[in-house]
Parts: sequence; C-alpha cells; structure tokens
Amino acid sequence: MEFGVLMMDAVTSRAQWRDRVRRMEDDGLSTLHATDHFDRAPISPLLALAAAAQVTSRIRLGTLVLNNDFRQPAVLAKEIASLSVLCDGRLEIGIGAGWMDDDYDVSGIVREPAGRRIDRLGGTLELLRALSGGGAVDLDAPGVAVRDLRNVPDLVAPLRLFVGGGGRRVLTLAGRTADVVGINFDVREGKLGAHATASASADATDEKVGWVRAAAGDREPLLHLVAYWSEVTEDPQAAAARRITAHWGRRRAARGDVVRGLTPLRPREKVR
Repeated sequence: MEFGVLMMDAVTSRAQWRDRVRRMEDDGLSTLHATDHFDRAPISPLLALAAAAQVTSRIRLGTLVLNNDFRQPAVLAKEIASLSVLCDGRLEIGIGAGWMDDDYDVSGIVREPAGRRIDRLGGTLELLRALSGGGAVDLDAPGVAVRDLRNVPDLVAPLRLFVGGGGRRVLTLAGRTADVVGINFDVREGKLGAHATASASADATDEKVGWVRAAAGDREPLLHLVAYWSEVTEDPQAAAARRITAHWGRRRAARGDVVRGLTPLRPREKVR
C-alpha cells in the first residue's frame, strides 16, 4: 500500500511551493500529485511538477489527472518526455477524459459527449504507449494523426500511466491500458452532486473494481482511491452529515440527498 498527496492549497510563491513539496518528500509519501482544472486547480500541473523536480530526489511526481481535452496529444507527449528528463524518470502521468462543466464553461472548450471524449482519451493513451517503446510512430486514432513522431528527448524511464474514472466505459479502458487505475465518483453529470456521491458507496466501488479486473485480464494494475476526507467511526452517515454541514451548510446536510448511499469502504488489496 502506498500513500500520496494531492496538492490543492493555493500557491503564493516559489519558496512556499519548494518548502511544501520538500515536506511531502520528507514525510515519506510515495507520490506528489497536481490536478488539472482552471479555477479549481491552484497551479498549472506540468509546470508545478517541473519545479518540484528541482528540489526533490525521491518522491514520484504525478498528475491527478490531466484533462485530455486541454492539450493536443503530440504536444502533450513532448511535454511528458521533457518532464521525464527533468525529474529523472520519477513520473506518473494521470490522464482522463474530462468531466467538470465549469472547466469547459470558463475556457470555451467544447465539452463533447462522453463517448467521444473517451474515444479521444484512448487515442492519446495509444500514442503515449507507442512513443514509450522508442523509435518513430505513425498513428491514426481518435484525436491523433501523427507521422514519424519521436520522443525528443527520450524518456528516462518507462512511462507509468494512470487513468481514472467512475463509469464502466472509461474504467474498462483503464483496466486494459493503465499501470494505475483511479476509482473515482461517477461524474457524468459534470459536477459533484447527489449522483456522484452515491456512486462512492462500497457496493458501487466494488462494482467498479470488478469492471477494471475484468478488462485487465492477466494484468494487475495498481488500484488508486482518493480519500477526500476520512474518519474512523461506527456511524458513517452521521460523520458524513457533519462534514457536509461544515462545508455546504445545514440545509443540504439535512436534506440527505448527498449523505444517502455512503457506506464504509472495506479494505482492498493493492489499493493505494
């Protein structure tokens, strides 16, 4: 079992970021993750990880996760190869199909139907895998049309790919292709609402793990869960209500639409 951290606090200076990432490494965490949103993310993830690489030597550096719609795949591959060199191969690239309505609204990027976004994600993953094998790549895939494309610079170490999601189709893709699979809420609505939260129950999570394992076959990808908050308790419903009240107010917690369906998650093997 490994433990990482997702950096979500505001970044105000170079010194603050330097001290924060050094502290995470000194605390023995396995991975430092940066997220990828417009208003919600405190800093651009790939730039932040490049800076973190200069003041750390052991902790793995990852994205949780890049929105595939934000970067043209060949350009993304170039950025990843460059970052691999700058961090001596301590890189874990998490990438997803995109989900948050707010990101698309503020940026003007078109949020296409989920099926098209997942198809393009598959094309990007295919490109990244092909390039990691070395040599020139010719590839026609959803969202990808490259000729004689090479990784320049070469990757320092084999690329570790992380793919996350909460729906069957994207988790099936992740099970087939990823080294690490993130088990997430089902956020097909484009926001964290009642549907997304209910999909975090133990039974729903077990079903998601089943989709991944069925797609993985003989492969054994590492499973990843994000603990947005945790509490040791014999009354998870009351604990959830307290947390929701603290963040969103008494009316929403009393309504119960978010709290219903939350149950304790059972320990699982190979969960990070």
